[in-house]
Amino acid sequence: MRDDERRSDGATTDFGFERVALAEKQERVDDVFRSVARRYDLMNDLMSAGLHRAWKAQLIAMLRPPQGRPFHHLDVAGGTGDIAFRSLEAGGPGTHVTVLDINEAMLRVGAERAGGRYSGRIDFVTGNAESLPLPDSAFDAYTIAFGIRNVPRIEAALAEARRVLKPGGRFLCLEFSKVDMPVLDRIYDAYSFHVIPRIGARVAGDAESYRYLVESIRRFPSPGAFAGMIEAAGLRHVSHRLLSGGIVAIHSGWKVS
Repeated sequence: MRDDERRSDGATTDFGFERVALAEKQERVDDVFRSVARRYDLMNDLMSAGLHRAWKAQLIAMLRPPQGRPFHHLDVAGGTGDIAFRSLEAGGPGTHVTVLDINEAMLRVGAERAGGRYSGRIDFVTGNAESLPLPDSAFDAYTIAFGIRNVPRIEAALAEARRVLKPGGRFLCLEFSKVDMPVLDRIYDAYSFHVIPRIGARVAGDAESYRYLVESIRRFPSPGAFAGMIEAAGLRHVSHRLLSGGIVAIHSGWKVS
């Protein structure tokens, strides 16, 4: 199907607070992450005051890469390698991580950061979360951190997560959520909309990309609604854990068979 046909099929989705053609969102998200790739991890530190490190540590604690057996971990939208490196450090020598990202600029950053430290234990793969270039039932775990809200067709990505997991495999998603504490919610909104774009402008030279990222958080489904989407994809024993007053949540599900 040609680009103009895809754009004219009438399907739309959120791009921050904007409505755009479904096919257009991926292109615009790619532009955002190409723009911020080199400063992405620094910006995470600045925007979260370092809290993203604790959130990711909690994700890895729930993942529990084993010490004594092979463990195949797929990290989607993980281009810069942050989750992958933590998994490799926590797991034994049989832990292998495939880092998949649609954005090659992000993957280049991750490969450069990895260097030769994890030779034979990590792969960087270009691919779309909605159509993974990977075999069925190949992974013990699937993680996605701060990436699923940028996927145009979230339902398709969840279906693909189930497909590539082995029976007994675990899905874990770390994503921004809905702040559920009075006063903190107002402080968080003020910080998000007024401070984060200014940090983006100063450090990454790009306020608009960070304005989009803030808006995309507000458009993401509530924890309960997202849990329903995970269950609809065929994953079971679905749960979520709120962290930092609901700023983020870790969503969990299992492929039973």
